[in-house]
Amino acid sequence: MTKPPSKADKRRAARRLFVLERQAIPTVAFTLGVSASTARRWKKEAKLAGDDWDVARSANALVGEGLESVVATVVEDFVALFQATIEQIKGSQEIEPVEKVKLMASLSDAFNKMVASAGRVAPRLSELGVAQDVLQRFAEFIRKHHPDHAQTFLEVLEPFGEYLVEVYG
Repeated sequence: MTKPPSKADKRRAARRLFVLERQAIPTVAFTLGVSASTARRWKKEAKLAGDDWDVARSANALVGEGLESVVATVVEDFVALFQATIEQIKGSQEIEPVEKVKLMASLSDAFNKMVASAGRVAPRLSELGVAQDVLQRFAEFIRKHHPDHAQTFLEVLEPFGEYLVEVYG
């Protein structure tokens, strides 16, 4: 008969799940059959003892996925929040139109700063974005000005897109 895992085994497992598998604390707790507050306490105690799980998680992401992947994830998260916030502002009946314009201008400024920063931190990500934009514009051009070539272009586009991801991404 196998003995149940010790408290120390569960703590090590919690750290592994949080750091290496990037699971959220509530998920870690559920997986290990402990409360979320217990998992948070373990994380806090580890930090006080010099083992910061958040720092380890970030370092692992940089090593495992690379900086560009981390930046891409941050940008994707930011864009999702940006879009949701814009929709909330547009749909709000409580915000005056002048205030809506100010909020949207502020969000647009934050978006531009995020994109510029991401391009500086991970230039290959920026290059891939430009390459994808050029391809989209080229596809529009062909569709509008040379529709008889559209089918051939589409046949080549997908494998070429995969090639670009290999080169830039």
